[in-house]
Amino acid sequence: MLQTLYVKNLALIDEVEVDLRSGLNILTGETGAGKSIIIDSISFALGEKVDKHMLREKDEAGYVELIFSHLSDSVVAQLRALEIEPEDDTVILSRKITGGRSVAKINGESVPASRLKEAAACLIDIHGQHEHQSLLHAGKHLEYLDDYAGAELEEKKHMLADAYKKYTACKKQLEEQCTDKEEQARELAFLEYEVSEILAAKLTPGEDEALESEYRRMTNSKKIMEALQLVEQAAGENGASSIIGRGVRELSAVSGYDEPLAGLEEQLSQIEDLLSDFHRELTGYMDSAQFDGERFAQVETRLDEINRLKTKYGSAKSGSTIEGIITACEEKQARIDELKHFDTYEKKLREQYDEATAQVDALCEQISGIRQAAGETLREKMIQALQDLNFLDVQFDLQFTRTGRYSTNGFDAMEFLISTNPGEPLRALKDIASGGELSRIMLALKSVLAENDEIDTLIFDEIDTGISGRTAQMVSQKLHMIAKNHQVICITHLPQIAAMADAHFYIEKNVVDASTVTRLTFLDEEQSVSELGRMLGGVAVTDKVLESAREMKKLAMQAK
Repeated sequence: MLQTLYVKNLALIDEVEVDLRSGLNILTGETGAGKSIIIDSISFALGEKVDKHMLREKDEAGYVELIFSHLSDSVVAQLRALEIEPEDDTVILSRKITGGRSVAKINGESVPASRLKEAAACLIDIHGQHEHQSLLHAGKHLEYLDDYAGAELEEKKHMLADAYKKYTACKKQLEEQCTDKEEQARELAFLEYEVSEILAAKLTPGEDEALESEYRRMTNSKKIMEALQLVEQAAGENGASSIIGRGVRELSAVSGYDEPLAGLEEQLSQIEDLLSDFHRELTGYMDSAQFDGERFAQVETRLDEINRLKTKYGSAKSGSTIEGIITACEEKQARIDELKHFDTYEKKLREQYDEATAQVDALCEQISGIRQAAGETLREKMIQALQDLNFLDVQFDLQFTRTGRYSTNGFDAMEFLISTNPGEPLRALKDIASGGELSRIMLALKSVLAENDEIDTLIFDEIDTGISGRTAQMVSQKLHMIAKNHQVICITHLPQIAAMADAHFYIEKNVVDASTVTRLTFLDEEQSVSELGRMLGGVAVTDKVLESAREMKKLAMQAK
């Protein structure tokens, strides 16, 4: 349940903290006192967008925090599936807005607003002032039925999503292959030409790298030879080799006079040998490295051909390399084989498509069956719930049709039908229901869905639109019934509904330091009676009005 609501610096609210109770929480107050701001604040904390103009003080952050506790086992399981771990059986959702930027947190950890919405969907359901208008859109009716059908249907829809993905892939592949014979012949001829061109090149993996290395050497041969000639002069007979040889001879002549000189003579002799070996290899390289114009032309031509094939057949998938060209060639050969044996290949594709279609169709049939079975019980429960809300001679039904195509939601379309007067035929809600009737129909639907709903907290924002008198009394009883198994938070203008409160809160607007602020106060029993009197009597709350309010409160307690 929602244990604590804290709001700071939003619209008319400078700072409000309220501890809510289990059962039916009623919020009342004068028109314009800020009741809708409370719901808007909760919605903001649950991840909905908020206008930066809602900030009371533009230079301060707006902040909303919701503390949920006493979580049911099913809600805890849903949260853990989202990798959200309650701490001491508590989950804290918060959101702060500064300027145009907001920061959302779950148990103190920053999260995207989308993740906040996922968590909120497990914890709370808000029925806004205009949500009953969704009943006018037949497309929403199937969503309500699916919510009622529950886990069995959800499992089948997951299976259908996987099967539908396979079905669409098979369908696309089959459509792409169903070309006319002339087009197939043109494609085959073109592919055979491309493959023959690639095979004629006789490409070898790594050949381009070796050729590029050889090409670089030949194009820079003059520069290489000039450098080597300078090295040969420095290291040859007229350079270092001659000088070091003379040094070896001089050391040899005197090394017998002092023992350490023998070691120096040996080191210098080794250097002479190394330099001699280097000079021999250098002159050998220079003798063999003569520029071959014919070979240069061959290398240049071969590289041009390879690069042309890379440009033509390389791709992001296979890569602009010789290996990529070879891969492309193999793919083209495979396609040639398909085209040459097209009838066999097409038959295989059609078999795969037929198998995927049969699987999707079977799952759609199963989903439709589950929906229709759930629809029967939903119809019966809706009739009872509507009768409880003063639709005395009501008829209610679900009209199923088929869309004529498959989707991840099956092939069903469904619309609620209703008749609220004896002798009138069943018709679409949009054709007969008034605003007040729609509000009651939505309450009936919510009450039925709540029986299967694992969400702990339900919020109804002005569910009493367009009703009064006996009907209002019955709405209050329905809210009380829902509140037996759920925490219900309800904003209302009607004393009949407010009288049924397990916890009554008063929202008022005051002027503090020349600034208008909204306050939310818990009412004890006497204060609740006084507020009922205000709702009954308007400006003049007489003793007689208070007596009526007290009687109304007493009758509400007896009805519980």
